[in-house]
Amino acid sequence: MILEHHAFQLAGKQTFERVVGCPPMRVPVRMPNEACFYYIVEGKSRSFTPDGPLLQPAHEGLVLRCGNYVTEFLTTTDSERFEAIAIHLYPETLRLIYDRDFPRFLEEVDRVKPITYERVKASELLGTYIKGLEFYFQNPELVSDELQKLKIKELMLLMARTDKADRVRDMIERLFTHSVPDFRGIVEANIFSPLGLEELALLHGMSLSTFKRAFRREYDEAPGRYIRRRRLERAASLLRRTRLRVSEVAYDSGFNDLAHFSRSFLKAYGKTPSGFRKQPHG
Repeated sequence: MILEHHAFQLAGKQTFERVVGCPPMRVPVRMPNEACFYYIVEGKSRSFTPDGPLLQPAHEGLVLRCGNYVTEFLTTTDSERFEAIAIHLYPETLRLIYDRDFPRFLEEVDRVKPITYERVKASELLGTYIKGLEFYFQNPELVSDELQKLKIKELMLLMARTDKADRVRDMIERLFTHSVPDFRGIVEANIFSPLGLEELALLHGMSLSTFKRAFRREYDEAPGRYIRRRRLERAASLLRRTRLRVSEVAYDSGFNDLAHFSRSFLKAYGKTPSGFRKQPHG
């Protein structure tokens, strides 16, 4: 549940955003024409990316390339809420900011290798930068277009960890480089994550119906049946090889609901997960 939401705009596009809420909560994130710097102030987050799930603790930043993601805010022992700050990076606003520094900015992005994400580890400089943004969220009347441009430039330098313009340019180009999605690669990277078909379709940038058709062409099987079978096979393997609790086995195999997992396992193997674990295995 969202408790607070604040945002600023530059040149008609949202730039700085702060969200406070109560976990657990999961939201789809669509960024077809933007990259994003995403920082956890309080709580913990998990991002499901085309390369697989990515856990993000408090006080760590994450730079996400343009694309589709699913973000989940998680409960922690330290806090009953989450706070996240996002800085949206659009090619148009970056050209506006860097017009004199990079006159041909982003014109050759097809020549660099794309990245899906890049971690920005906690540091005193980054922490000071985030505290400065929180001050402006609390005092929005002080925020101007010029201030936003300066704060975005400051972020670029922090992420690049250098004041050399060529490093900054290279990193930004890599963030906006589009790549051809690897259909099977995205499925396999997330098959044991607790994602539904709609969320897997989102990671592929497809509608649910298009995703289902593409899946059948690729796997010669309906996606629901294939994914359920693979998750149950993993669960059976974990029950045989480990002493994880049944609830942990279910979660590690991609099931959100323990009761649903137990029913599905019983139907597939003729025994409950606990009964399956007790029987001898050759």
